[in-house]
Amino acid sequence: MKIVVDSNRVISALLKDSTTRQILFNKRFLFFAPSFIKSEIAKYKEELMKKAKISEESFERLLDILFENITIIQEEKYENYIDLVKNEISDEKDVPYLALSKYLEADGIWTHDAHFEEQKISKVFTNSDLLRQ
Repeated sequence: MKIVVDSNRVISALLKDSTTRQILFNKRFLFFAPSFIKSEIAKYKEELMKKAKISEESFERLLDILFENITIIQEEKYENYIDLVKNEISDEKDVPYLALSKYLEADGIWTHDAHFEEQKISKVFTNSDLLRQ
């Protein structure tokens, strides 16, 4: 399955060894994310390290390991889809995920962000949904 992964799922996997982390390592799924996801996560680096109680070195190592399972797609690949989807969701930060999903013809977006329930372009998967796959 082709799945676009929202930053909230990567952040969850960074914070603790959990179901989210197990799903990210599941080879049944092909995960994709827009290129800005790394800078989005970097904004919260200090806060995340404190919450996870890990050093910067551990944080960076874990982030690298998690991103081994996520293919990063540059905006120029899906930018033509941004105008098509921007009116489908109220949070403009979510538009690239939706555009990427459309570009990839993905099976859906893995998120726990309620804004994605507003749109009808892409199926939304939660952890529970993916565990049932």
